[in-house]
Amino acid sequence: MGKELSEMSLEELWELFPIFLVAHKDKWNVLYDEMESFLKSALSECPIERISHIGSTAISGIWAKDIIDVLIEVSKYSDIQNTARAMEKNGFIRMSTETNRISLNRGYTKDGFADKVYHVHLRYIGDNDELYFRDYLNEHPQIAREYERLKLQLWKQFEHNRDAYTDAKTAFIKKWTLEAKKVYKGKY
Repeated sequence: MGKELSEMSLEELWELFPIFLVAHKDKWNVLYDEMESFLKSALSECPIERISHIGSTAISGIWAKDIIDVLIEVSKYSDIQNTARAMEKNGFIRMSTETNRISLNRGYTKDGFADKVYHVHLRYIGDNDELYFRDYLNEHPQIAREYERLKLQLWKQFEHNRDAYTDAKTAFIKKWTLEAKKVYKGKY
């Protein structure tokens, strides 16, 4: 019997859960819809303002990690910790807590990824740059393809280092998010 996830070092976790990219799958929207429905029910007593599909699986036609990213925005006047605890009671694992931001996962097991894997980003309403980035790339397929090429280039280089993989994409994401916020000013 292997170690529990909570007993593993970061390096062991990265080895068990490597970066992997797959061609776009139409089922990603279905998986998101299933999770959105589940979250609306499970968090019906929480001050949810908006639930959104974000990340590369929400961008048409590009390769992505086979993991559905979900953004949950709660009311500015609520206690975000209460919503996080409700999620933990419903099978999510808290991965990180920062000021006004909590990340939770579902589908990680001590044997590796489950069939359905989710990353949930819990934030206060308005902390949603990912929505601008998603929309911009969906409306500008050539930029989406540039992003895909960057990710494919970084994949094997950082296969077992999620932080470095994420950091290496940051400049690209910031550049196009800023452009999107100019184009879609005030959309969200």
